[in-house]
Amino acid sequence: MALVRQGSRRIVVDGTAYRWRLRGRPTYFQGLAWSPCTFAVEHADTPGATLVVTTDQPHPSNWIGRASEPVLPSRVAAAVRIALREGWIPTVPGSAFPLDQSAGFAPGL
Repeated sequence: MALVRQGSRRIVVDGTAYRWRLRGRPTYFQGLAWSPCTFAVEHADTPGATLVVTTDQPHPSNWIGRASEPVLPSRVAAAVRIALREGWIPTVPGSAFPLDQSAGFAPGL
């Protein structure tokens, strides 16, 4: 699964270029703040397995106005480093590599 280039952002982590993307419109469950925000990361030059990171924040565009923090490049870089330590190989094709950082997320009511 490759990321759509439009709307993706480039980031360099420890000398390696990646592209990452946050879904612009929330899913139904993210819109109601029932599930946390996610973003995807892939290797910029040789995309293989996509890293899918689940955050502990609601989507910034949730429909109920629940406060959230933006996904910053520093958070993306930290997630990439953790995923690499946990065995993500971004240049090898394969299924998505999930990284769950949603501990502490409380669904909206």
